[in-house]
Amino acid sequence: MGLITFLQQHMLPCPSKALFHMECPGCGMQRSFICLLQGDLNSSLHYHPATIPLLLLLGFVPLHLKYKFSKGANIIVFLQLTVAIITLAFYIYKIYNHKIF
Repeated sequence: MGLITFLQQHMLPCPSKALFHMECPGCGMQRSFICLLQGDLNSSLHYHPATIPLLLLLGFVPLHLKYKFSKGANIIVFLQLTVAIITLAFYIYKIYNHKIF
């Protein structure tokens, strides 16, 4: 069994969907990550457009902690804001266009 198949068969359920019957701002991120692993950038962006900036953030933070880049803290703040803004905008888009409530 490959990594992608394993991830597809062991996706975590969304607690917000289970408890409140509505999607959370992070819904779609697992599918987005799997699509990214498969090389399908369009589907990845469709499921959750903040996945790529989040992965960049998660990759950059350990590098900054080890190598202490001069502008590293500024880059981390920029990536955090980028992820937050994209996630919020995408969630608002889903609320208005997909009637998730």
